[in-house]
This record gives sequence, C-alpha cells and structure tokens, in this order.
Amino acid sequence: MAEGSHVTASAFIKLAIAASLSTTISASAQTPTTAGPAPAAATSVAQADSTMSVPFAVGETAEYDVKFGALKVGTASTVVKDIEQVRGIPAWHTVFSLKGGTFFYRVDDVFESWIDRTTFSSLRFYQTQQEGSNDRQKRYEIYPDRGTYMEMDKKPPRDHAGVKDPLDDGSFLFFVRTLPLEVGHTYESNRYFRPERNPIRVRVLRKETIDVPAGRFDCVVLQPVIKTQGIFSENGKAEVWLSDDSRHVLVQLKSKLSFGSINLYLRSYKAGS
Repeated sequence: MAEGSHVTASAFIKLAIAASLSTTISASAQTPTTAGPAPAAATSVAQADSTMSVPFAVGETAEYDVKFGALKVGTASTVVKDIEQVRGIPAWHTVFSLKGGTFFYRVDDVFESWIDRTTFSSLRFYQTQQEGSNDRQKRYEIYPDRGTYMEMDKKPPRDHAGVKDPLDDGSFLFFVRTLPLEVGHTYESNRYFRPERNPIRVRVLRKETIDVPAGRFDCVVLQPVIKTQGIFSENGKAEVWLSDDSRHVLVQLKSKLSFGSINLYLRSYKAGS
C-alpha cells in the first residue's frame, strides 16, 4: 500500500467514523449534490439523547472490504464483543479493526472502546497501531463523573480536563447509529472526550439504495468532516452510508481525495443477541 493510502486508511479507523480520528467532526459547508429536503437548523445531540435507543447487542459483527480505488488493500470489522465491568460500571466492549497492505507495507490497527450502558459515555479507549515498522499504543481512562481523562502511557500518567458525557472515536461510531438521522438535519454535540476537538457535527444528506458484497440496502447518507488531514478533512468529500432501518449499520464509506479514493464496503453482517 502506498504511503498516502496507508495514512488515509488509518485516518478512517480513527473515527469512522468519526482522525487521526481523535478529531473533530464538523458539518460540510457544501450543498448536497442530490436533491433532498431543505437543510434544517442544527439539532442538539443532547436533545436526541432523551429518546435514544440502542440498535446493537453483544455479538454484533460487521465485516468490510477496504479498497484503494479499484484495488482491494485490506479488510475491516466492527464487533460488539462483550459486556464488561469498568471500575464497577457495566460497559459494552466494542472493537474496530483494520488489516491490510501489500508485500512491502502492512497495517494492523485495533481501536477498542468501553461504553457505559446507562449513560452511553466512554469509560476507556485503547488504540493499538502497527503500521509499517511503527508500533504504538495509546490508552485512555475516561472519568465522566469528574469530567477528566487520563493518558495511561505517559510516565507518570497525565490527567486532563474532559467533558460531560464523553465519547471517544469508537463509541462515537456507535453513538451516531442511535440518532434519528433525518435528511437535511445537522447533529451537533460537544461530547468528544478531548475538549479542544469539539464540536462534533454530522450532516444528513439524502437517502439512497446501494449494492455491496453483503447485498442491496436502503441507506441514509451522512457527510462528516474532520479538521485535520484524512478522508474526513474539511476539503474532502467523504460520505458514509448507514442502513435506513432501526439498526443504522455502516454499509459503505467513500472518499474522494486528490490522489485517489479509499472506500469501504460491507461484506457480511451478523446481528447480536
């Protein structure tokens, strides 16, 4: 995989979603190219929270093909692994992973989140990245009750001011699935666990039916934009397709960059129980 494509694939993992993916997601200023309802005023995510339902369960697994242009360069997956205790709090343990590359460059990245089942706040976030000859790990303990987070890989660990009801990169990917996602609306929040990266915004563009290896899906199309380089950069044109049903499963992601495109297609899906 060329260096540019590896940076882009890594950037995809660090959101979604939502990059380095420890970044802000903002609404695009562009007008959607596909006709739809007139844009509405930004909808507060806090408002959406009051009616939030959780469209996933332990065991849910989605697998993807990752392509750079027409070339398949790897695979990705999201898994709701288990319910585990974090400091005595029951939490969903979710895992997002990406593997791929070529004979001269390999990527193996894993992003793990632990999400409070009651408040949908992040409690713990781990990033393990093996990219080429570079191996690195970042581990965060997140404390919603006191509005702080700690970088566990610093010596000594460093405590930082956080936010109320925090979300990390992986938990944000699942949180977006709980929103109503009405076409023309922009959903906004200041919940990213690193305050300097806020606000988070996601714009809902249109509805569309698409075909991917897993089959045909009716989808709602989102446009997240990130304030750093990568597929969700402010100058990019990335779009995300979620299934237009109660599950809001990530079905497809497409980007348009100066040197090509990095795309992701759902290959298989298994619901949890």
